[in-house]
Amino acid sequence: MVIKVKSDDAVVIASYDDDHYYQVVSALEAGKHVFVEKPLCRSLDELATIKERLVAASGSLVLWSNLILRAAPMYQWLREEIRSGALGQVYAFDGDYLYGRLGKITAGWRSTVENYSVVTGGAIHLVDLLLWLTGERPVAVAASSNGICTEGTAFKYADFVAATLEFDSGLVARVTANFGCVHAHQHVVRLFGTQGTFLYDDRGARLHMSRDPDVGAEGIGLAPLAMDKGDLVAEFVAEIVSGPVGGGNPQSFLDAVSVCVAIDAAQQSRRTEEVVYL
Repeated sequence: MVIKVKSDDAVVIASYDDDHYYQVVSALEAGKHVFVEKPLCRSLDELATIKERLVAASGSLVLWSNLILRAAPMYQWLREEIRSGALGQVYAFDGDYLYGRLGKITAGWRSTVENYSVVTGGAIHLVDLLLWLTGERPVAVAASSNGICTEGTAFKYADFVAATLEFDSGLVARVTANFGCVHAHQHVVRLFGTQGTFLYDDRGARLHMSRDPDVGAEGIGLAPLAMDKGDLVAEFVAEIVSGPVGGGNPQSFLDAVSVCVAIDAAQQSRRTEEVVYL
């Protein structure tokens, strides 16, 4: 089926991180649907203004952010496994965003952006994946950081951030943004349930469903990445034409930013910070 949308109905934004907020607001004020690369924006003040524009539109505008891990067949399968109860109660999540591209932050545009964040600029993928997989939102975060890998370069901000997230259900999650690592670009995920454990790392994806040490893990052969970076665009367009299709709603994309902003605040204050949702 071919879905047709007028050329002036929607705007796709793929600019630098610090440009997204102004361009998103301008597009919403012009009555356009918006599909924007991550991050949607970089502060609570910016997020509040975007939320105001969406509320003013009374649900007539669709806003999506390209948090592309949602489109990976492996994570779509994992989400269904969690929802079915196959893994039991999820009580822990680990996600490591291994960027592995040091030159892009020491010599590229990221080195010139004021207050560039490796959390909103990278680890937001894993933050969103955590929220999307579990259907839960953290209430508080603590974080630590350093800039050892980029010391002496043009990049003046933290290149490594480690955050711990607390949930009302008791779930505890750990997410890292590791931009200076000597490693290929990869998302490492470990999800622990009372009935099963999912792991994805250099050894591939696998599922442990027994506490018997003689029972091995089941290999998961599904792709850990989307086929194309634009795979979510089709769902975005379908939502414009037909209404929600289940992939995401504007609030879910706002929530991911709220968590990332709280992580950045925690790594600056070195105190536990409450997550403020708008």
